[in-house]
Amino acid sequence: MTGAGRFAPSPSADLHIGNLRTAILAWLFARSTGRRFLLRVEDLDDRTFSDVAARQVADLAAIGVTWDEPPEYQTTHQDRYDAVIADLTARGLVYECYCSRKDILQAPRAPHAPEGAYPSTCRDAPRRTHPDRPPALRLRSDTFSYTVTDLLHGEYTGLVDDFVLRRGDGVPAYNLAVVVDDAAQGVDQVVRGNDLLSSSPRQAYLAALLGFAAPMYAHVPLVLNAEGKRLAKRDGAVTLADIGVERAVHEIAVSLGFTATTPDGMLDQFDPAALPTRPWIYQPS
Repeated sequence: MTGAGRFAPSPSADLHIGNLRTAILAWLFARSTGRRFLLRVEDLDDRTFSDVAARQVADLAAIGVTWDEPPEYQTTHQDRYDAVIADLTARGLVYECYCSRKDILQAPRAPHAPEGAYPSTCRDAPRRTHPDRPPALRLRSDTFSYTVTDLLHGEYTGLVDDFVLRRGDGVPAYNLAVVVDDAAQGVDQVVRGNDLLSSSPRQAYLAALLGFAAPMYAHVPLVLNAEGKRLAKRDGAVTLADIGVERAVHEIAVSLGFTATTPDGMLDQFDPAALPTRPWIYQPS
């Protein structure tokens, strides 16, 4: 099986033009390297909706993004995540954690612990219960950092703490699900927004623990609003329903420096080294 790239939206809201731009970039990276391209709907969270997922799939097809297999939905693969957690538990690499976010923020940290790291409060604590809160499951990490190689950012070293594998409500955590799904689908190229670059060391570390090869990463610049903040639906006419297919694809193409205004035409002109390195400031008209 050849390698694959993918686009993996969470159906919590309609895709905005920044999401669509990242989807086209992921498609271009995959197609230009002879990889399959896959669509995965990351619908594990209870704040996702099936009708939104259907619109996302339709919008991607409308702008000319194609995929080689039927879209996969994370909610159909609970067995994958359970099996991996069971394996890690048998290896002594999982422990229960009852800490709330407030507990974590207020806990003292070791002098060598990076800012934002989980302070290991429950790591070696006696087994306990909580009357009102089921435990999350955390990975027992043996490092504070891990280095990945990114096509656009070079070597990047980031935090690896005892991160959550399964939330207290039983939902597999993003950092677990994305690693397991990428391995199961043969994904060896991950193209996504650079707001997720800091997650890559945790995911690559977990992949190594599970015996999976780390994918090739390319974290692309985001689309921001006029205030320099992440684009969101509240910024106005930013979804495909607002903008229209032809205009959206044209604006995406221009923002990336292409003269072609279709994905197939962009593919003929695609050169990762020529991509913009700064965010695109989008101002709806």
